[in-house]
Amino acid sequence: MIGLPDTITACLFDLDGVLTGTAAQHREAWKRTFDEFLRARDGDTFSPFTDTDYAAYVDGRPRADGVRTFLTSRGIELPEGKPDDGIDAATVNGVGNRKNQLVLKIIDEEGVTPYPGSVRYLEAAKAAGLRIGVVTSSANGAKVLDAADLTKFVEARIDGIVLAEKGLRGKPAPDSFLAGAEAFDVAPEHAAVFEDALAGVQAGKDGGFGYVVGVNRAHQAGELLEHGADVVVDDLAELLEDRK
Repeated sequence: MIGLPDTITACLFDLDGVLTGTAAQHREAWKRTFDEFLRARDGDTFSPFTDTDYAAYVDGRPRADGVRTFLTSRGIELPEGKPDDGIDAATVNGVGNRKNQLVLKIIDEEGVTPYPGSVRYLEAAKAAGLRIGVVTSSANGAKVLDAADLTKFVEARIDGIVLAEKGLRGKPAPDSFLAGAEAFDVAPEHAAVFEDALAGVQAGKDGGFGYVVGVNRAHQAGELLEHGADVVVDDLAELLEDRK
């Protein structure tokens, strides 16, 4: 009744962009961070960070991976630094911490709004007896879930903090989703992945998950299918249509 194969017993949802609209806030924070960094480095002739850059190099990845991958695309290498580097440090961690400080400020100012269709889907999945987990590369997963009043649906959370503690690779590697399935003692082929990021869809495919739902928030339906989505929807509520 919720648009999934009968063999699926657990649902693993990405957070930003799938359950909540915070992907836009993350994208804004990344753009401001990278544009300020590039302007300071290259002057007013710098080439700005774009939505295409966000989708290709940052979206869905752990914070430090996003910094490293994007800067590499521009031929820029920075020392790694340390996780507690200050926001002005010219290191991968420093740039990442600058972005994190900014996105937390934006979230505090604007709040967090869950997608109504996603809330409907969570309610339906819970009513159907499926296990519900959130798998996000963000270290702010708990804060966002609480702010969106979604914590009540979530039985397991694999976030950036867990990835660091367990030494797991971030998306597009499947490690985080595999950890979500393990938390429920469910084989990947009996779990569904819900993702809006190309890196996340790739992780679901490479992890051997039973069903991968691509959520088309960024007008990239074709790319989501190419990266391994079994189905693409603009909103999770579409999976509930005509299944009453």
